[in-house]
Amino acid sequence: MDPGVCVLELLGILFSIGAWICSLATTIMSTWLTLSTDLLPAESYELGLWETCVVQDLGILECRPYDSLLGLPPDIKLARILMCVTVATGLLGLLLAIPGIYWINSCNQGPEGLRVKRLMKMLGGILCLVAGILGLIPVSYIAHLTVMRFFDEAVPAIVPRWEFGDALFCGWTAGFLHLVAGSLLVTSCVCLQEEPCTLQMPIPLQRRHTHVHSTNTPHRKRSMEYV
Repeated sequence: MDPGVCVLELLGILFSIGAWICSLATTIMSTWLTLSTDLLPAESYELGLWETCVVQDLGILECRPYDSLLGLPPDIKLARILMCVTVATGLLGLLLAIPGIYWINSCNQGPEGLRVKRLMKMLGGILCLVAGILGLIPVSYIAHLTVMRFFDEAVPAIVPRWEFGDALFCGWTAGFLHLVAGSLLVTSCVCLQEEPCTLQMPIPLQRRHTHVHSTNTPHRKRSMEYV
């Protein structure tokens, strides 16, 4: 096995784990959008996929979940669905990629087992790429709408506007890591050569048969002379 392929596999797994954690954090975080106003400088507002929060100047955080799913804005609905699919897809890709790397049960099933492991790793890499694309769509869409509303000239300048929150940057990081992880896993599959197993096989002990040649000299019959 080429050491470079093993490095690509390990890096792909590490990036995939980091990407999945960032995607899960992005889905849970309530700081997709933030709002602060000069009218109430002691308070700031946070908007997430599952709840809205009010942060007071003393550090007190008060959150309230959304009352109804049907009453959500279309962008929040879309972002919630896509982020849940992203988390599920990233986890499935990670679970497929881990058994497919070379160091997990290596060369235990012969060439057929190596082909199965390579297929699992390929599917895991493809799912990571899909998770990266799906994760970038809601984050970029919410950011696009926020920019359009922020520079909307029809809204008076005195009206406070929503701005980017930490969850958007975490989501961009997760999508980028998913894409990198998927590319590394797929590249390791392309570079992998189907090699015979190089592990040492137990050598059966052979008994050494020693042939003992016995030389039996015929006994001479002594003829007794009877007198």
